[in-house]
Amino acid sequence: MRTAEMIASSPARTGVDPELLARTIDALVACAQTCTACADACLSEEMVAEMRACIRTDLDCADLCDTTARVLSRQTAYNADVTRALLQACIQVCRTCGDECASHADHHEHCRICAEACRACEQACSELLAAIG
Repeated sequence: MRTAEMIASSPARTGVDPELLARTIDALVACAQTCTACADACLSEEMVAEMRACIRTDLDCADLCDTTARVLSRQTAYNADVTRALLQACIQVCRTCGDECASHADHHEHCRICAEACRACEQACSELLAAIG
């Protein structure tokens, strides 16, 4: 991905560490993609009804991570309050989705992979939130 390169090329400056910001955006995009793929894989499972909560949390997490990545990518007229709120929401949804997927990880490899992506994204968002203050 070219996230760090794009952030560095922007004339707008937010005061946020550009490397940390780029890592967080990359983690958010990776999590959104992984959650989308996990939801799709869950739909292919024979016991799809048992995967309903997992599918829902996957889709919620994917949507919120995608939105947060898009907002964090915008440097012009930066609003720290909006950034904090989105990061807090992402931390919560990634924790919820990670827990749900982890509960299926012994039987579904896609859920194991998704849980790991959610944990990594939760950590990245937490680090950025702490840096913003």
